Amino acid sequence: MIEFEDVTKRYPDGTVAVDKLSLRIPSNEITVFVGPSGCGKTTSLRMINRTIERTSGAISIDGEDINSKDAVTLRRGIGYVIQNAGLFPHKTVVENVATVPKLLGWDKRKAHSTAMELLERVGLDLKLAERYPAQLSGGQQQRVGVARALAADPLIMLMDEPFSAVDPVVRNQLQEELLRLQRDIGKTIVFVTHDIDEAIKLGDKVAVLRVGGKLAQFAPPSELLANPADDFVRGFVGQDRGYRALTFVHPEALPLNPVPADLVVKDGVPVGWRDGDASELLPLGAVFKQGDSLRAALDAVLTSPTGAGVCVDDEGRALGVVDQSTVAAVLHS
Repeated sequence: MIEFEDVTKRYPDGTVAVDKLSLRIPSNEITVFVGPSGCGKTTSLRMINRTIERTSGAISIDGEDINSKDAVTLRRGIGYVIQNAGLFPHKTVVENVATVPKLLGWDKRKAHSTAMELLERVGLDLKLAERYPAQLSGGQQQRVGVARALAADPLIMLMDEPFSAVDPVVRNQLQEELLRLQRDIGKTIVFVTHDIDEAIKLGDKVAVLRVGGKLAQFAPPSELLANPADDFVRGFVGQDRGYRALTFVHPEALPLNPVPADLVVKDGVPVGWRDGDASELLPLGAVFKQGDSLRAALDAVLTSPTGAGVCVDDEGRALGVVDQSTVAAVLHS
C-alpha cells in the first residue's frame, strides 16, 4: 500500500502544485489520478519515486517512509512508464528492456532472456527485438516501455499518461493489454491520465484532483459515476455519466438473435453488412463479446448501420446479434 499523508509540494516561487493530499493507494490494484491540467496529478505520481521531492507531509510504501532509503535505490525498485516511452535511442529494443536488470547486477544472459520473455508478454513481435526505437511505431514503443518497467519485477509501477500520444485504435489496444497484464501479474499501478474514459476503464480506484492539487474525490469508478462528490466532479465526469455507468453492468447472458442474412461473414468472421444489391458492403460497426458490459453492447448497436450489434467469440467469429430493445430490456430487468 502507498499512503499519502497531508502531502504538499510548493515550489520556490510560491506555486502550490499539490495541497495537503491524503489517500491510501491499495496494493495489487490500478489507481488512476485524473483531472484537468495544473491539478498536480503528475507531480503526485513523481513524488512516489522521488523524481520530485515533497515539501511537507509523508509518503510511505507498506508503512516505510520513502525518504528512509536512497532515492536511486528506491527508483530501481519501481517501474516507470512515461509518454512516448522514453527509450534510449542508441540501444536496441531488447537492450532497453534489459537496462535495469543489468544495473541491478544480473548477468547478461539472464537479463537478455528475461527481456525477451517480457517483450513476448506485452505482445511485441520478437522479430523486433534487435531493432532500434526509431524503427518502431508509437504503439510498439509504448509496449517496450511497459516491458522495461516490468524488467526488474517491481511491486509498484508508475505510468504517466503512457498512451496519450498514440491514435485511438492503438490506445484501446494498449489499454486492453494493460488490463490483461494486470490480471496476470497483479502489480500496484498508479496511472496518470487527463481522460475520464481511460480512468474509468482502467482504474480500480480513481482519484479526481482539482486545480491547485486538491483531492476532490477518491472512489471506485462506479461510485464516482453514480455519486459525484460535488459540482466539479460532476462536471468533470460529464453529462453522459449514465452512459459511462453501463461499463459496470455485465449481464450474465445477453439474449442473442441468430446471425441475419445481410451480415456478411468470411470463415465465420463478420466483415460488413450487405446493402441490397450494392456491390460495396456497409461498415460492420463495433462488435462485442458475451460477458462484455452493456456499454459495449449498446455501442455495437449504435455504430451498426442496421441497428443490430454483432456479438463475437474470442476468435472474432460471429455468435449472433442484439438490437437496442434487447439491451434496454436487460438494463431495466
